[in-house]
Amino acid sequence: MQDPVRKAFLEDGAVLIKGCLNETQLAQCRAAFDWAIENPGLHASRMYKGTAQQSHVDNANPAAKARLDDLVSSLPFGRLFADLWGSQHVWYFAEEVFLKAGGCGARTLWHQDTSYLPWNGMHWGNAWISFESVPKQNALEIVRGSHRGTRYDGTTFRDPNDPTQPLHGGDALPRLPDIEAERKADPDAWDILSWATEPGDVVVLHPGSLHGGAPVDADFPERHTLVLRFFGDDATWRSLPDSRFTRNGLLFGKELAALKDGDPYRSPVFRQLV
Repeated sequence: MQDPVRKAFLEDGAVLIKGCLNETQLAQCRAAFDWAIENPGLHASRMYKGTAQQSHVDNANPAAKARLDDLVSSLPFGRLFADLWGSQHVWYFAEEVFLKAGGCGARTLWHQDTSYLPWNGMHWGNAWISFESVPKQNALEIVRGSHRGTRYDGTTFRDPNDPTQPLHGGDALPRLPDIEAERKADPDAWDILSWATEPGDVVVLHPGSLHGGAPVDADFPERHTLVLRFFGDDATWRSLPDSRFTRNGLLFGKELAALKDGDPYRSPVFRQLV
């Protein structure tokens, strides 16, 4: 991997890897995505269910774990992340799936994954795999360098009229900024990264980055995206203000119950790739 790519990920928190997956690998990922949609897990949800803005989201489906562990072992992400981070080891965490359809799926609100998961350290990465040719205006967006800045409270994703409705509340974490409102007032208010992508391209981002998915529209009515999440040597446990999120099932809670703040994020439950 070229040094500018490593430098961009370290500083910006996101990079585009062109042609990361070949045709066979992409087909395997699409089969895993289709299976996930047809077999939703415990954490599947429809954001804004019952409205024109609803979209399908699923996280860490226990029934998908064995097949995805096998799949990621055949994909190039172990070596890619080892090189990107400079990590001796790489582990696979779990998946996330997004389906926006009907030409009216809402923007995925700005957030940091680290507001929902007890993750700390630089060696974390989400590999975003979309199966369509995605125009830039409909793509994932990332605030450049935000993985090295403030860790904000999360949003509940429940109120489309309040994109910063606090997940945890209280004073432990600052409330999310209303990035879209600030961008409307000043298009240069935030330094935003995004890329048009083709099938086989992968956007890699640090989950501590502020990010959000642009909506689909009449010109780009559907987006199918599989996200695979990985971590390396510099991945540690960091508790969340609300213990329900710190020890929930999405984290394979019982296997990680003994971890304390600052402990290396490790468990035999995670498939080691490198």
